[in-house]
Amino acid sequence: MAQRVYEVWKGNNKFIFGGQLIFGPDARSLLVTILLITVPAVIFCVFVAWHLRHHFASHDAGYAILVVVVVLTIYVLVLLLLTSTRDPGIVPRSLHPPEEEFRYDSSVVESGGRQTPGLQLPRTKEVMYNGIPVRVKYCDTCMLYRPPRCSHCSICNNCVERFDHHCPWVGQCIGLRNYRFFFLFVSSSTVLCLYVFAMSAFYIKVLMNDHHGTVWKAMKESPASVILMAYCFVSLWFVGGLTGFHLYLISTNQTTYENFRYRTDSRVNVYDQGCLNNFLEVFCTKIKPSRNNFRAFAQEEVQRPPPPPPPQETETDNSGDQRIKVEHDMDIDGHLLKISQRRNIEDINEDIRSRGSAVPHNVSEVDSALGSGYHSPTYRNSSWGRSGSWEIARDGSESRGTSTRVVHEG
Repeated sequence: MAQRVYEVWKGNNKFIFGGQLIFGPDARSLLVTILLITVPAVIFCVFVAWHLRHHFASHDAGYAILVVVVVLTIYVLVLLLLTSTRDPGIVPRSLHPPEEEFRYDSSVVESGGRQTPGLQLPRTKEVMYNGIPVRVKYCDTCMLYRPPRCSHCSICNNCVERFDHHCPWVGQCIGLRNYRFFFLFVSSSTVLCLYVFAMSAFYIKVLMNDHHGTVWKAMKESPASVILMAYCFVSLWFVGGLTGFHLYLISTNQTTYENFRYRTDSRVNVYDQGCLNNFLEVFCTKIKPSRNNFRAFAQEEVQRPPPPPPPQETETDNSGDQRIKVEHDMDIDGHLLKISQRRNIEDINEDIRSRGSAVPHNVSEVDSALGSGYHSPTYRNSSWGRSGSWEIARDGSESRGTSTRVVHEG
């Protein structure tokens, strides 16, 4: 049975509703973020906004405080879900490396010290972006050259277009297709914190006026207001700081990854189009459709034939003649064989001298000692000395023309 893309997905993402929604591997942190938003909002509605509904000249005006906090909370939660449940801009993986980019690299050194050319992929290459050359890197995991401003997220194990960062609070990568919702989520959370903080402080002021007491008595009267003020004060340092930082990034057309990675470089930002155009690009352009259809049927990987072998390397001597390395190795082996044969003859001579008068009666014994690749020497009688002698004549093909004599005493 054919499987769908989300069922064989190689990234670390999690899918629900048959691939309709995609999350990061740390999707459980999304539940914590939802609780951090909804619990303070419920406390505010019950212990603050409900008591303020009749403290205005128009009794119905007090309900507006309750309605505003409910609407803001729902708006923040919707933006949170839009950020964490959609494809952030994942670049589909390639089934095979780009063959058109293969190059022969002659710097590959084998164990024998020889340089043998091998197929290699350049780690980087230059592409044109708005008429300006931009260097892009090759991703070994996804087997593709990443588009400009694309980076591989080690948590999700995907290449993401216009990668900003991986946010653990939303459990998803922040990239090309969800950055707008992420910024709106952070900025609207800042507005919600400011609103809850201001209304809680206003309720403390109302209690002071009603009971003609001090601020301490009012705080004892409504401890929930004090807790909400402290919680919003701490949260503002986080979401408020993020809002200000991303306003700066948008105005200069940077991502968080680029800002931290290249902050020490003095190179020109080729993506900066001016402050106004940068804001229009983020908030007023149409969001690109996803490159992935997670519910489509997965394609079977087709085995490609291996790449062609590298060209045979030749070496050139000083006179300009070229010799193949294999022939050179055969010549070396021939010399080694001759040296070994001469060494074996010397060993036999030493053995004969040590025996004294012992003479090899069977020539095959010598042949077996020298191996099948050696022609046995010829023994002939000589009148050297008073007694008979035997002379071992070497093969004429050897370079040394001397002979070895063994005296045989009669």
